Amino acid sequence: MSTCYIALGSNLEDPLSQANRAIAALKQLSNTTVTAISPFYRSKPLGPQNQNDYLNAVIELTTNLSPIELLDELQSIEKAQGRVRKDNRWGARTLDLDILLYDNLVLESERLTVPHYHMKNREFVLYPLYDISPELVLPDNDKLYDLVTKCPKNGLKKWE
Repeated sequence: MSTCYIALGSNLEDPLSQANRAIAALKQLSNTTVTAISPFYRSKPLGPQNQNDYLNAVIELTTNLSPIELLDELQSIEKAQGRVRKDNRWGARTLDLDILLYDNLVLESERLTVPHYHMKNREFVLYPLYDISPELVLPDNDKLYDLVTKCPKNGLKKWE
């Protein structure tokens, strides 16, 4: 079994409901067990500011799915929850599920980059990840603790 961390984000169509539905769907994946869920956070959008704040979380799971099989499953969950992929990279969305880490794998392909290419700079990833795995060391030997202490919160707050 491989240990993976999945970033979850939503800012459309009742984000709390979207997040809970996504977590329920992850729990139904074959050969996969959800082992930890961070608290939910509220963050400002990365891209255009004329959109709602995001609900963010990180989910830890163990799986026998390959990285690409897991990506396919995540995209299927997104689609089932109304995700429409557009050219607008940081636009509003019902659901965004990204593979942050897959064991200590380093992978760069046309469809998938692991570790997630911007995770070290995103407070809405680092803080929830730290909540569930404070001792984590990334494949490049960076300690999560060190990344969190250097990352400003930029208005990140626990979801209420």
